Amino acid sequence: MRIDRRTLLAGGLAAFVAGPALAQRRSAGGSWYDRAIIIDALGGTGDPYAPDAQLRWSDRAWAETVGTGVTVVRDTVMPVGNAADPWGDYQKDIALRQNVFGANPDRLLLVRTSADILKAKHERKFGVVLGTQDTSMVGAQLDRLAQMKKDGVMTVQLTYNLQNLSGDGSLEPVNGGLSNLGRDTIRRIETEKLLLDLAHGGARTIDEATAFAKRPLVISHTGARALMDHPRNVSDAAIRAIADKGGVVGVYFMPYLRADMHPSGTDVIAHVEHIARIAGEDHVGVGTDNGVLPLTLDAATRQRMDDWQRQRIKLGIAAPGEAVGVYPYVPDYNSVDRYRRFAADLQKRGWSEARLEKLMGGNFLRVYRDAWGA
Repeated sequence: MRIDRRTLLAGGLAAFVAGPALAQRRSAGGSWYDRAIIIDALGGTGDPYAPDAQLRWSDRAWAETVGTGVTVVRDTVMPVGNAADPWGDYQKDIALRQNVFGANPDRLLLVRTSADILKAKHERKFGVVLGTQDTSMVGAQLDRLAQMKKDGVMTVQLTYNLQNLSGDGSLEPVNGGLSNLGRDTIRRIETEKLLLDLAHGGARTIDEATAFAKRPLVISHTGARALMDHPRNVSDAAIRAIADKGGVVGVYFMPYLRADMHPSGTDVIAHVEHIARIAGEDHVGVGTDNGVLPLTLDAATRQRMDDWQRQRIKLGIAAPGEAVGVYPYVPDYNSVDRYRRFAADLQKRGWSEARLEKLMGGNFLRVYRDAWGA
């Protein structure tokens, strides 16, 4: 199967942006938020204003990205799913990414080390961690992981929603778990000092992979199954196991947080606080699965996203509850200052600044350092 990158980005992994005014709302005095490292552990980047062929970000897109206050986003290198030529698709997408970095050297920083994250903050650049949401492009050719690291890929998600050679994704009814190749793949990921991500995994795959892993790992974007029983969410036992390995569980801003697929900000906070109770405050973070910039649902965008949703359903990769007219975002946090407002809402509930700094980036910064080395 093949999903067009621009269509996927339009569907929530990049941005269709609201007005630029909020981009100017950064505190001149420097609040704790402005001083902190803010990490979205699964998001998206892009310029919604530039023509398709333009690699240089527009001033407007850049100003609004800066306005979010985000230091680093983990962005996805395609493909996902069992495409006809996944390695070829990967090579095309990574080449495009490298060209975008080359066109924006004063704005974008490719993150290869935890020190690069601090550098991005210091130099006022936008840091991007490249990662996959599948190992279909690797398959049994494990030397490809070394090449991917050379290309700048630093996180590897073991499965997407369906089965690949490493194991079962979250939508596989058999829930067959991790394969022998999956174990070999994890060994090689850890040998290369890449970060293992178990998001989208089947329940048994997550449990077996977490038990097998020797190094800290993450579930970059998910919700708590105890609050919403959905295959894209994870159990309390899985949350504890990730924490016990020194890892982090990121909460997404996605429909799967609520049974009617229309979550509110209150739902996001409930999932964050539940995972913080189960894992501890050192093991919870944010992985919105949105674009860093907000979604503008004008007629053209709705049509594009509805077409994208029909494609996902046709390909069999749509999760329960996905439907035309259900959009991958949380309306309450659909603005340029969404991360800042989300943190402020938690602060009103008694979260200290120190605890918020961990949630909003410090915990993922630690696990990146642990996985990649100093």
